[in-house]
Amino acid sequence: MRVHHLNCGSMCPAGGSVLGMKPLGCHCLLIEADQGLVLVDTGFGMADVEHPRPRLSGLFIRLNRIRFDAMDTAVEQVRELGFKPADVRHIVLTHMDFDHAGGISDFPGATVHVLADEAAAARHRRGFLARRRYRPAQWRAAAKWQEYRPEGEDWFGFAAVRQMRGLPPDLLLLPLPGHTAGHCGVAVRDGGRWLLHAGDAYFDHAELAAGHPHSPMGLGLYQRIMQTDGAARRQNQQRLREVAARPDVTVFCSHDLGELEARQREAERARRPVRQTPPA
Repeated sequence: MRVHHLNCGSMCPAGGSVLGMKPLGCHCLLIEADQGLVLVDTGFGMADVEHPRPRLSGLFIRLNRIRFDAMDTAVEQVRELGFKPADVRHIVLTHMDFDHAGGISDFPGATVHVLADEAAAARHRRGFLARRRYRPAQWRAAAKWQEYRPEGEDWFGFAAVRQMRGLPPDLLLLPLPGHTAGHCGVAVRDGGRWLLHAGDAYFDHAELAAGHPHSPMGLGLYQRIMQTDGAARRQNQQRLREVAARPDVTVFCSHDLGELEARQREAERARRPVRQTPPA
């Protein structure tokens, strides 16, 4: 499988340097598989860019200071890579927050894969925060859904890890609850290693530091506001620190631009043709 690292959204949250905030991206994966193209998360969609209200909550538009640019959308980047939107056959969601599921409507023929607990939370939208983080207009057009219970095998210390229906065995769903009830990670085998997209299980690479994990104050506060289970979130972060120390697993999250740019550079280097040394 060939993996592309896309940035499908740009935000510059309020608070700036006073709260240690910094620009954030929306790290999505586009995977070329035998079953067609697979998107892991979608970022913001074209309709979000063209008509932000009422598709998105005014609270989060202002709080995250979202930059609306059509070139940030997954559908435009799919075209730029030479594919058609209809080539995207599957969408795998780490969760259904507004900045992860907005592009679903740009790929109405794709099957959407998600944990059942997340789908239920998004559909019922209980409470002030849930009504603003989950936006039904973003995913109402999706006709094909595959929902999963948290059950499966162990994988590097994570429990209930499973394959997904109709997708290759080297693409795995890992329950990582805490940020939301049905939040998950997605693991992809890329050559001799695994790439682990941890979604919003953390927001900054410093949170996975082995010696002294920490988070910028503003991002830490945002995570606590958004979490549905703080104990589970912290426990999963510790597991991610442990697996990130392995040489055969590369862990990254959705919003750290430094991680995104590092993965893009790695992918570009891997695609460069090997220079052949001419015979003497």
